[in-house]
Amino acid sequence: MSSAVGSRGATHRMPRVMWTGLRGFPGVQGGVETHAEQLCPRLRELGIRVTVLVRRCYQPDEVGAIWRGVRFVGLWAPRRKQFEAIVHTLLSVLYAGFVSRPDVLHIHAIGPALWTPLARLLGLRVVVTHHGPDYDRQKWGRLAKWVLRLGEAAAVHCANELIVISGVIQRSVAVRYGRVGVLVPNGLSLPGPAPDVAALRPFGLEPGRYVLLVSRMVPEKRHLDLIDAFGRARLDGWKLALVGAADHADLYSRRVMEAAAGARDVVMTGFQTGDALQALYAHAGLFVLPSSHEGLPIAILEALSHGLPVVASDIPANLEVGLGRNCYFPLGDVDALAAALRCHTAVIEDASQRLVRREWAVKRFDWMRNARATQAIYDEVCGVRSVRAAEPG
Repeated sequence: MSSAVGSRGATHRMPRVMWTGLRGFPGVQGGVETHAEQLCPRLRELGIRVTVLVRRCYQPDEVGAIWRGVRFVGLWAPRRKQFEAIVHTLLSVLYAGFVSRPDVLHIHAIGPALWTPLARLLGLRVVVTHHGPDYDRQKWGRLAKWVLRLGEAAAVHCANELIVISGVIQRSVAVRYGRVGVLVPNGLSLPGPAPDVAALRPFGLEPGRYVLLVSRMVPEKRHLDLIDAFGRARLDGWKLALVGAADHADLYSRRVMEAAAGARDVVMTGFQTGDALQALYAHAGLFVLPSSHEGLPIAILEALSHGLPVVASDIPANLEVGLGRNCYFPLGDVDALAAALRCHTAVIEDASQRLVRREWAVKRFDWMRNARATQAIYDEVCGVRSVRAAEPG
């Protein structure tokens, strides 16, 4: 490690932090990936030297070795959903322990956190962010869920500090393990001017006349519920836009594509990023998230940053966003979802209503505030805060 953190000469040096547990960014599909894309450059603005160990098979080649001050190191990972996160994080821990020696290794998600004890044995300070109980995801089998629970336990018992992204996760961990994680939620940033509506033409969508879902194509997002409900709602002149793709082709993704192909006015755009994604958000009439599992849903926060009305399932993570009561429907109740679609698409909103919604959301969820909270955690783990406080001036 470079100059000893905690010595008098090191108190003004921001820590070198290494992130792992994610595929890569920018423009890589996934909630943890979006979290990193938003938070890492802001940490760099605060002076923290951030290196992200990305999975080489996902990281866009055009991004290069440095993006907005954040440095990337690509490591190999198998392209199989059962092994890629675990194997890549093992390689990351070995790289951090034997090659880089960062001041803090920051592991994201409870699957990768399985290697927290090894990182500690290698003498690393470890922060883990708990993004949600992934063992509740429908895509995992019994063995995988057991491993994910082990990862959660390893994070709670062995990490120097534990971050949780929602009060729901914080309470669950406290009840289960007796440890209170530090709450640093996901955030949002206000977008720039809306891209031209011409960006919608390849998808055959009209501004303000489509329902939007942006998510990975995994069972817990419940695309099939939404397709069914949209058909039952019979919304004249409206379309349903499903944005996102499957990381790994499987039975569920095939079922969604078949259902969409057999339904009326359902458009599958595939994975989108950049101006195309911003246009899809900006010009939608309604955003819907019918999911059965979330940490703190970034997709809802992004919809709110555009001022969109939102309908979501009534799972605890979605309820924590704090939308109005009429914005939620009982999980899995397709008839209730259809009724919510009819109700919300019948309302004609003006620009002022969307502005009010945006202002409300940005007061509650702010990425820069979250970056400062994360910086304070790094300082605490490195012993910097107490030394700074003891110095004169």
